[in-house]
Amino acid sequence: MIRNRELETTREFYVIHPLDDRPEEKVDLTQLGPMQMTGTVRLCLLALRGYLLLMFGLLGFRVLQLAGLLRG
Repeated sequence: MIRNRELETTREFYVIHPLDDRPEEKVDLTQLGPMQMTGTVRLCLLALRGYLLLMFGLLGFRVLQLAGLLRG
């Protein structure tokens, strides 16, 4: 069996607290343009919007039922 010397080397990892680390470079949002949406993303967001509208409609219906304003 042949052993690879690179695998036998030990690596040392150090934990650095974020306050002690050097600050990372931030992205300049003014240089970014609008994000492109694919058709799949657009369809998923439309489905999510429909689902949320349906759930809020059911919630409103249930609240009106419990208030005694609707019979169901």
